[in-house]
Amino acid sequence: MENKTMKLVLSGAPHFVTGNDIQKTMGMVIIALLPALAGGVYFFGPRALLVTAVSIVSAVAAEFLFRKALRRETHITDLSAVVTGMLLALILPVSSPLWMAAVGSAFAIIMAKELFGGLGGNFANPALVGRAVLLMSWPAFMTRWSPSLHAAVVDATTTATPLGILKLGGSLTDVMKSVGASGKPALYLQMFLGNHSGSIGETSALLLLLGAAFLVATRVIDVRTPVAMIAATFVASWLFGQDPTFSVLAGGILLGAFFMATDYVTTPVTPIGKWAFGIGAGLMTVLIRQLGNFPEGVTYGILLMNVLVPYLDKILPRKFGFVKPRKVNA
Repeated sequence: MENKTMKLVLSGAPHFVTGNDIQKTMGMVIIALLPALAGGVYFFGPRALLVTAVSIVSAVAAEFLFRKALRRETHITDLSAVVTGMLLALILPVSSPLWMAAVGSAFAIIMAKELFGGLGGNFANPALVGRAVLLMSWPAFMTRWSPSLHAAVVDATTTATPLGILKLGGSLTDVMKSVGASGKPALYLQMFLGNHSGSIGETSALLLLLGAAFLVATRVIDVRTPVAMIAATFVASWLFGQDPTFSVLAGGILLGAFFMATDYVTTPVTPIGKWAFGIGAGLMTVLIRQLGNFPEGVTYGILLMNVLVPYLDKILPRKFGFVKPRKVNA
């Protein structure tokens, strides 16, 4: 009799039926982030590229060395560490010290990913965990903004982000002055293009939507969560008496909604869970913006919802099969 051996492969959740492997999926995310990175270099200069390179190298090195130290198989070729390092860089100010970008990436990989078993085991988005730690540890560096190289007005207000100006007691008029806009339509246009202070990759809505469209077209991401997050931000901002269009275009809403709230591992797999996650993240973002000490709330909004994912997946869970009851003859 011929002996045949079967290999049983166990991997962490979630599980999807897809023609893409991890490397291909991560490669598509990298491609989708390139327009935002190019915009960061255009608006803030070549140092944006340097910060990004340091962040990526640190993330890849941290994963490789940590897994080697524990004598585990290395997976740096799956490009997940590259995505983490790239995402973290895009949500940092261009003036961030290079050592800080390296520390943030290493922390994100080791503490938020590898200590939980690696890719598939982490409960929170590693890049956002890295940013949260940097913001708590070195807030002075994380709030030291640089104006766009192409800003129409160069004065003290251009060094603050549009959300930062409002948090400091300014008005939309002050924001308009900081970007050289003569009215709301001109302000929206500047915000859409990205010609204002902010993190390296979050300022240009146009370039972020370009990358997001690529991910949607290639079916890498589901639109339910980002649509819910953006809609919740719009409505909640309006309820708080803020300009809802400005609230969506300002800060990291679009970057967070399309590139972080859609992470396979740390967001729900059920349709209703995706809607609930997006709505919760949008509401928390606005609440932090309005009532918290920070002008921006995307990081903590998504992280708080990451913690609730196991519970969100229990809302009308998807049934993958059923057992047909057998008839019993008396």
